Amino acid sequence: MNAPDNPHGHVVSRGAGDHGATEDSRMITAIVRLHAALDATELPFDLPGLDDVRIARTQMVDQLEDYVIPRLMTLEAPLLAVVGGSTGAGKSTLVNSLVGHRVTTPGVLRPTTRSPVLVHHPDDAHWFGQDRLLPDLTRVQHVTDDPDSLQLVATEAVPAGLAILDAPDVDSVEERNRVLAAQLLAAADLWLFVTSAARYADQVPWEYLKQAAERSTAVAIVLDRTPDDAVQTVATHLARMLASRGLKDSPLFTVAEGKVDNQGLLPPHHVADIREWLDTLAEDSDARGAVVRQTLDGAVRTITRRTYPIADAAVEQSAIALSLKADVDETYDEAITAVIAATADGSLMRGEVLARWQEFVGTGELLRSLESRVGGLRDRLVNTIKGKPQQAERVTVAVESGLETLILEHAEGAAERTHARWSQQAAGAGVLAGAPGDLGRASRDLRRRAERMVRDWQLDVLDMVRTEGADKRTTARFLAFGVNGLSVALMIVVFSHTAGLTGTEAGVAGGSAVLGQKLLEAVFGDQAVRTLADRARRSLEQRVTVLLHDERARYLSLVDAVTVHPDTPDKLRQAARRVDDLRYQASARAAEASPGEPL
Repeated sequence: MNAPDNPHGHVVSRGAGDHGATEDSRMITAIVRLHAALDATELPFDLPGLDDVRIARTQMVDQLEDYVIPRLMTLEAPLLAVVGGSTGAGKSTLVNSLVGHRVTTPGVLRPTTRSPVLVHHPDDAHWFGQDRLLPDLTRVQHVTDDPDSLQLVATEAVPAGLAILDAPDVDSVEERNRVLAAQLLAAADLWLFVTSAARYADQVPWEYLKQAAERSTAVAIVLDRTPDDAVQTVATHLARMLASRGLKDSPLFTVAEGKVDNQGLLPPHHVADIREWLDTLAEDSDARGAVVRQTLDGAVRTITRRTYPIADAAVEQSAIALSLKADVDETYDEAITAVIAATADGSLMRGEVLARWQEFVGTGELLRSLESRVGGLRDRLVNTIKGKPQQAERVTVAVESGLETLILEHAEGAAERTHARWSQQAAGAGVLAGAPGDLGRASRDLRRRAERMVRDWQLDVLDMVRTEGADKRTTARFLAFGVNGLSVALMIVVFSHTAGLTGTEAGVAGGSAVLGQKLLEAVFGDQAVRTLADRARRSLEQRVTVLLHDERARYLSLVDAVTVHPDTPDKLRQAARRVDDLRYQASARAAEASPGEPL
C-alpha cells in the first residue's frame, strides 16, 4: 500500500535528529495539556442539546487516552487494525480466517457480550501492556466474556509490525457493546470495516464511516458473506456509496460466501487478497508509517476542531451558573429587605407585642397626657409607668415570637419562589433533582436558629442599655424602669416607625413609640437614645441578614459545587490553538524538506 496523501499537515515531523525529537516532544506536551483541559471541563448544568456535547467531550478524552497520546509516544509500535462492523457481518470468522486458526469465538446468540481480542506477533507483545494502548482494559491471556478485558493472543501467523483487534458489533442491541466498539475504533490506526450484502446499506455502519472520512482515518472495507451472483452488483453500489461519502480511496475487498471448516474458517483463497494486503503493509515501514500519520493527524485535527464547541458550552455553563445565583440573590435580597422594613415600619407593633407593651406602660392617663401639651413630661414618667419586671418579660417574649414569625414567613416565601424559578429552567431543575432535602421549604432547623438569633439580639440590646446606664444605676429613674424595662422600651422604639400602620392602629402604635422614646430620654437624654436606637437597629439588620444568608447558601452551595471555572474556556481554546500551531509548523517544514512529494 502506498503512503496516503495527507493534505491537512502532520502531527509529527519527518525530520531526523534532535530537531525532530524536540518537535515530537512539544507536540506530546501540547496534546497532554489539551487532554488535561478537556478532562477537567465540567458541564454540569442541563441545557437543550448539551447531552451531545457531553458525549463528544467524553469521546475526545477517551480517544486521547486510548490512542492519540499512547501512539504519539510510541510511533514505532505495530500498526493496529481494528475489525469492526455490523451484527452478523462475519467479523470473528474473518479474523480467524486471516490468522489461519481460531483465535476469537464467533457469537451464536446475538448480541454476544465478550471482550475484544487482540492478535499480534509474539515479538510485539511488549507494545500492548497495560500502560499503553487502551489502558482502561485489563489484559488477559484467556477467553473471557468480560467487556472490560482485552484478550491478548500471540501468534506467528500475524506478521510483526501488525496487530488485529476483533471488536464488538457497532449496532449491537446492548449499549455497552456499542460504546466499546466505538472506543476501539477510535483507538485504531486502520479500520477494517466489515459489512455484508444484507447489511451494507444500514445506517449505523455509515455513521461510523462518515466519522472516519471526517477524521481522515485510514479505512479498508470488506464486503463479506456475499453470494457469487450478487458480488458485482453489491460491490459496485457500495463503491459508489463510499465515493459519495469521501471514502473513494479506501480499498474495497469482497469475500465470497463460502462454507467454513470444522474450526469455523473460510477457505484460504477467500481471504487471500486481504491477507496479502495486510502482509505487504506490515512489511513496508514507510507505508505503515503513512497510515499511522494519516489517522493520527486526522484524530488530532478533529479533536482540536471539536474543542471549540466544548469551550463555547463551558462559557454558556458559566453564564447559567451566574443566572441561577442571580435568581437566588434577588429572591433572598428581597426577603431580607422585607424583614428589615417590617421591623422598622411599625408592623411588629400589632397584636401581642402592642398589647403587652400597653400592659407595661399603662394606657390611660399617660397616653392622654401625650395628646396634650404637657411640660415636664420626663419628670412625670417615673410616677406614671405601671410596668413590673414580669410585664417587661412578657413584652420581651411577645417581641421574640413576633420576630420569629416574621423571619420564618419571609424565609419560606424566599425558598418557595427560588425553587419555582429554578424549576422553570432545565439547568435549575437538574440541580434541584440532585439536591438533598426539600429546597422549596425553609431549613428544618430555621425556627431554632431564628429563636437563638432573636434572643441574642435581645441580649445585645440589654447589654447596650446596661452599658449606657453604667453611671446611672443609682438614679431614681434608672431604678424605676430597670434594665429590662429600658431594654423593652428600646426595642419598641426600633420597631415603631408607623409607616406600616393606618388609622387608629397607627395612632396607638405611634403613641407607644413616643412613650418609649420619652421614657429612654428621661434616663439617657436625646442624643444617647438616638445612638442606642441606631445601634440596636443595625444589630438586628445584621443578624437577620446573616440568618437568611445561611438559607440562601443552601442554593448557592449547589451551584458552587459544580460551577465551571471561568478560566476553562480560555484554557481549552489556548490548548487547541497550540496543538494546531504545531501541526501547521510541522506541515510547513515537511513541505520544505520534500517539495513535490506527497505529504
